[in-house]
Amino acid sequence: MKLDKKWLIDAFDHAAPRYDAAAKVQQEIRFRLLERLEFLLIQPHIIVDVGCGTGTLGRELQFRFPDAQMISIDISSGMIKEAQKHSPNAQFLCADAMQIPLPDQSVDLLVSNLMLQWVDDFNAVFQEWARILKPNGTLLFTTFGPDTLYELQSSWAQVDGFDHVNHFIDLHTLGDGLAAAGFRHPVMDADRLTQTFPNVLNIMKHLKTIGAHNVNQGRSKGLLGKDKFQAVLRAYETYRQDDIYPATYEVVYGYAQGVVIQELGTFPLKFQPR
Repeated sequence: MKLDKKWLIDAFDHAAPRYDAAAKVQQEIRFRLLERLEFLLIQPHIIVDVGCGTGTLGRELQFRFPDAQMISIDISSGMIKEAQKHSPNAQFLCADAMQIPLPDQSVDLLVSNLMLQWVDDFNAVFQEWARILKPNGTLLFTTFGPDTLYELQSSWAQVDGFDHVNHFIDLHTLGDGLAAAGFRHPVMDADRLTQTFPNVLNIMKHLKTIGAHNVNQGRSKGLLGKDKFQAVLRAYETYRQDDIYPATYEVVYGYAQGVVIQELGTFPLKFQPR
């Protein structure tokens, strides 16, 4: 599904000042990503955080690896500006995940927390990550799986045929993409988190606050009518538990090691040094 990249950037630029206060699920997933790092016996010299947002993951990684060079990348200049407030001496790059301005095989540890669901072509992103990661480098990332916000997806599906919730890729497809890009020893797994709200309107407001708009080009461009909105609210009642409305997130975790170019004999075209 094609994403509207300009709409995406505008959404996160606008959300940046309020993001950290609202992004509770995203914080919990960041903690779980860092826990997985504890099992890896690595001492990276250069760390890259792709889709750094407000820079919280980068700051924690810099604390854990104080001698490493930390490079944080995001497509949203608003997020970069917010991150710089807390890390004025850190290195930030405003760039697209599919065109990272770093040399081939220059990164020891590449992390990405909840960015991959915001790209059109995850295979192109994997190829770019494989290009900049050292052969013995480590990749750790999270993203959302297809059961994310299934309550909202199902409720909208009963009302019209437009895309109202972003599409997410399953872990098997992502694992195949890692292998196709040449990553070694890819490992994928998933779990679920549920956030609860007092009503459905709060769920929608929360998603808007953190910049998680529907950015599919197949979304409805017209105004949402009152009758249609009320129909969505009625459909969501199916998922109400007492007076609580759940919003479920399927969290996908990925791990892999860098591409060993020497094993290939020659450089594939997509990894040709620039």
